[in-house]
Amino acid sequence: MRLEPIDTPPTLLARIVSALLRRQLGKVITPARVLYNRVPALYGAGWKLVKAQREGLLLAPELRLLVQSWVAMVNHCSFCVDIARASAIYDGVLLERLDALPEWRTSPLFGPPERAALAYAEEATRNKRVSDETFAALREHFDDRAIVEITFLTALENYYNLLNLPLGIEEDGLCAIARGRLRSA
Repeated sequence: MRLEPIDTPPTLLARIVSALLRRQLGKVITPARVLYNRVPALYGAGWKLVKAQREGLLLAPELRLLVQSWVAMVNHCSFCVDIARASAIYDGVLLERLDALPEWRTSPLFGPPERAALAYAEEATRNKRVSDETFAALREHFDDRAIVEITFLTALENYYNLLNLPLGIEEDGLCAIARGRLRSA
């Protein structure tokens, strides 16, 4: 990691978010300690993005998780892969599908709509554009709103990855914490 974490939240909002993170995820995540505690205004912006992602989208939650996880995998963001796996555990999503993402093109665990969304997210991530063919394949399975939502999730995950990767923020052990909590419950 390139910057040392700041463990003392600098504002009331930061203390509240830290307490919520600790309760929800089992610890205060490294991005909060490295990024948000240095620039507290990011807490408000981050909360709005998370709220839009969790409450403002109509896409099935599992498809959201698959798209964002695949983008994180393409970008090699181990923190984002870890938090996605923890979310899957808490939400009751089988990790088998996340584990199979590198083989999404051929795995029977993914149907044509998911393949179209994953192809679109990958191409947008790698090239910042998509071909007419990729867009047409997406259009076969999704309406305009869903296409915008898939685009938003792809962009959002790339944003998160660009916050973590340059600063060397890596896996936080969140998946292990989630597994431990489920065994204890």
